[in-house]
Order: sequence, then C-alpha cells, then structure tokens
Amino acid sequence: MRVFYFEIPAEDCDRAKEFYSKAFGWTYQKFPTETPYYFVKTGDDSEPGIDGGLMQRFAEGQPVTNIIRVESVDEACKTIEASGGTIVVPKFEIPGVGWKAFFKDTEGNIFGVAEMPSG
Repeated sequence: MRVFYFEIPAEDCDRAKEFYSKAFGWTYQKFPTETPYYFVKTGDDSEPGIDGGLMQRFAEGQPVTNIIRVESVDEACKTIEASGGTIVVPKFEIPGVGWKAFFKDTEGNIFGVAEMPSG
C-alpha cells in the first residue's frame, strides 16, 4: 500500500489555486461538492509523483494530508488501531469515488486511507 494522493486545506481556495498555479504550474478541476474541492494535477503522468486535492479548510490547524490507497478501509482501520493508531474521522463515502477515513499515527501525524471500487 502506498501514498497515492494528497489534500491541501485552504482558507481561500481561489488564492491557494493561484499560488500553486504560479509557483508550480499546477492545474485544477472542480469536483461537484457543496464545499469547494478541486482535483489538483501536479504534472505530466510520465513523471514520477502524485496528484491531489485542494479543499476548503474545515478546522483551524487542519494539516496537509497524505492519502494511502488500501483494499478495504474497514480492514485498514482495524489494523491501524491494532498497531497503536487512532481513527480520527471514521469511514465515510465519497459518492462515485469510494470511501475514506483519517487516522493519527503513534507520533501524532494524520493520514488518510482510501478504498476505491475496482473496475
């Protein structure tokens, strides 16, 4: 299992989009959600690296989060807790995309896990 996606929270999504576009040439595609969420294309698919998301910040101090792709969010959450981690946002569905949950590791870092339907 590996990190395949990141999420950047922002107070002002338009300002953040402009910054990352100017600084790194990133491009965006709006995702149909109630709160602002944009897919971030960070480069050419022939280069190593990952793409991500830019979203409205939900809480003060919300960190940039790396998302790890897993076969099953339910199983990953059980393993995370058995390994000493803590689930901080339980499994939830992203309609048409899959499922996610967020956890805190033993060092206090927050990551996400994502399950995408096969096919």
